Amino acid sequence: MLDVLFEDNHILAVNKPAGLLVHGDETGDTTLADLAKAYLKQKYNKPGNVFIGVVHRLDRPVSGVVLLAKTSKALRRLNELFRSKKTKKTYWAVVQNQPQQEQGTLVHWLVKDSAKNQTKAFAKENKSGQRSELHYRLLNKHAGKYLLEVNPITGRSHQIRVQLASMRCPILGDLKYGAAQPLPDKSIALHARQLQFEHPTLKTPVTVSALPPDTAVWAPFR
Repeated sequence: MLDVLFEDNHILAVNKPAGLLVHGDETGDTTLADLAKAYLKQKYNKPGNVFIGVVHRLDRPVSGVVLLAKTSKALRRLNELFRSKKTKKTYWAVVQNQPQQEQGTLVHWLVKDSAKNQTKAFAKENKSGQRSELHYRLLNKHAGKYLLEVNPITGRSHQIRVQLASMRCPILGDLKYGAAQPLPDKSIALHARQLQFEHPTLKTPVTVSALPPDTAVWAPFR
């Protein structure tokens, strides 16, 4: 069942559950794009193939807002918005340690090991790395767990996960980047809370928000 947050003739925004791929990989598992195509095909009784364009991605264990394009024109324009950093992405992350400062900016050079699907963060400039920047602030705390709001300025692979881990605040459940133990559903406590962007044809501001999953780890912060 697709959790639709916003839809018009050009775009479709959905709340992706943790564990679902956005785009196909070597597993061959069903993807968010597959579900979106099936949803549009059924809703509008469309014969043949249905166009759906993936504008951006979330890691498989991450939940939250994903924006899809229903037309090739919208896809081109939205891709350009993301490339030119004219969108604002807001994430929530529950981490297992309190950050030394309640808010701050993190800058690292990230190097991805594709074979291990893992990224390393370097505090000093690295010629083979990509400069990565995010802002964070502490929103709440409960029972030794800390809710951070994160605004990535760049969009690198595993960026939020590795940058928070670099300040000794690994995301709950994220074993790849230092979490103490997995979550029961194998997700990680990272959620794409909000996306702000300019509509690709109307040129009006659009804000799409999604509540985090209704699970024990998120319950104190919903």
